[in-house]
Amino acid sequence: MRARVETALDERLPVVINAPTALHAAMRYATLDGGKRLRAALVYAVGEALGAPDELLDVPACALELVHAYSLVHDDLPAMDDDDLRRGRPTLHKAFDEATAILAGDALHTLAFELMAHDPTLAVAPAVRLKMLAILAQASGSQGMAGGQAIDLAAVGHTLTLAQLEDMHARKTGALIRAAVTIGALAASSPPSLLTHLDDYATHIGLAFQIVDDILDVEGDTATLGKPQGSDQERAKPTYPAILGLERAKLLAREHHASALESLAPLGDNGFLLREIADFVIARTH
Repeated sequence: MRARVETALDERLPVVINAPTALHAAMRYATLDGGKRLRAALVYAVGEALGAPDELLDVPACALELVHAYSLVHDDLPAMDDDDLRRGRPTLHKAFDEATAILAGDALHTLAFELMAHDPTLAVAPAVRLKMLAILAQASGSQGMAGGQAIDLAAVGHTLTLAQLEDMHARKTGALIRAAVTIGALAASSPPSLLTHLDDYATHIGLAFQIVDDILDVEGDTATLGKPQGSDQERAKPTYPAILGLERAKLLAREHHASALESLAPLGDNGFLLREIADFVIARTH
């Protein structure tokens, strides 16, 4: 799945030889040759579980990864998290400059919606395409990822309740993961009866992913993580280990993992790839 979306992204990103060359180079630097491709994998895995061909899922998978890439570029900026390392190499604003990083993030974001709106390989009915666009927009905006980042920035140095922390991450991390699953299901013409179960799965996976992320910030190392270890603690950001302690945070991650697997029961054996992704989320080291 990683190899497939890498190829699909490479084909759809602007080539560097076309002007503006520096911007196009930055877009490709931020997007290609790195990352877990979790959101793309969820699109493909849901589609496969429901019998959709991969060719129908390439555009949604690319769109989710483009939005994710833009969010990382902007999150790393000095005005936000001020990180120097991402995926084991310099962040975009360090490799290029801050202005280029801002513009590259903007261009990646808009390219995601351009593909969803016009790419002919997304062979779905116009009403379905429009619904996909609306879901991606909502997951990206003030009620989703951007809103979660705003809450995260405002929470630095403050203590949040567990409910407040879960709300923040349900927006910042979980919204795009839920969108990946729902958009993949829509591309595959999912029966409405399955959408609720799939959304429950995605909700639990999103929370488990973030809890593990917080745990790795404490227990991981920079070389393995590909980004600075301990940066959350250094910035006094609210995290699950800070609120619950490490052992309770690990237990909560396992509980979300178990709930995610339970949500897949209606898919039977067809959900095996989604189960494998759930296992990866809980066991990952970076």
